[in-house]
Parts: sequence; structure tokens; C-alpha cells
Amino acid sequence: MLSSLLVAAVKVFIGAYPRWVGSRPTDTQRIYFANHASHLDTVALWSALPPALRERTRPVAARDYWSKGVRKIIADKGFNAVLIERDRSKCVGDPLQPLHDALDAGDSLILFPEGTRNHEPLPQPFKAGLFHLAQHYPHVELVPVYLDNARRALPKGSLVPVPLVCTARFGAPLNRIADEDKAQFLERARNAVVELA
Repeated sequence: MLSSLLVAAVKVFIGAYPRWVGSRPTDTQRIYFANHASHLDTVALWSALPPALRERTRPVAARDYWSKGVRKIIADKGFNAVLIERDRSKCVGDPLQPLHDALDAGDSLILFPEGTRNHEPLPQPFKAGLFHLAQHYPHVELVPVYLDNARRALPKGSLVPVPLVCTARFGAPLNRIADEDKAQFLERARNAVVELA
């Protein structure tokens, strides 16, 4: 019920319309990775997926932001988020373990490899998590996504979205290259998102 309300609200306020320019919506297990410019990004990208894919796709979100009050209810009951600890000093064990658990269960993920919001149109350099997941799960497709207008739909400090049409552009799956090092992979992944801008 809450999931349906979230999707309806997103569609009314910002649209979150999908554009599949290099891939198609399929039930293939995937990691969707996108630029991160707004608190709306998580729900916008998730809402852009067809209903059948939303059921098995879990956004990755920061525990410190999404684990309190109404946000916790939305994360848990609304879109079944995978919460991760960003502060390494508070993390016991592998900080990526919740993502491994979700992927091992057959779920797809929505990931923002910048690690934090960026108010510029193009993404910042990506953090290493996407690389490590790509190494551990070679059978999982890596699909770049560019979220257009989300940073303008909910500007920093704003509590109410501005009614702008946001688009989620889904690109072609990123191919793995044998023996590619971390820096090369992360730059190529970032460029795949930039090319969709």
C-alpha cells in the first residue's frame, strides 16, 4: 500500500519517467547505478521501474539518513531499502555485507556510487563499492542511469518538491573487461552515466 502511494506521489510531483535508451526492462538481476543529486533520487529511480521490477529491486540508502522516523517507515515499508553504514567507525565487518545479502537473495539493487549528493549536473568520481560488487557478482548486469532534473526538483534545503518533470535514462549494460583495474573501471562506469546526461 505504502509503495503504491509513494509511486503515485512521485508521478504527480516529479514524473520520474523512464527512458530506456540502451537497455530494456527485464527480470535479469541488475545493479542500477546513477548520479546522486537529490533526496528524491532513490524514490525517483525506483518509481521509474515497472511494477514487476520494483518488487525485486532494492535501493541502497544511507543508514544515518533513512533509519529514523517517517524516513525509516518509507525505507522499510515503502521500497524495502538496503541500509548501509557510511561511517566506517560505526561499521562492524564488511560495510558492503547488506548488499551481498540482497544480491545473494536474487534481488537487484539501486546504487549511487558517488556516495553522497552532488549538486552539479555531472557525477563526482565514484567510490569503490561498485567495483567490488562487480567483481563478486559477474553474472549481475550493471546498468547506468542518469537522473535528469532531480537536483532542481528538490533543491538543497527544500522540504517540498518543485513540480518539474524528472527523467531516468537507462543506458546499455556496462561490459566487464578482464583484468581492468579499479580506477579504470570506476572511470568507465562514471563515463557511462555522463554519456546519458
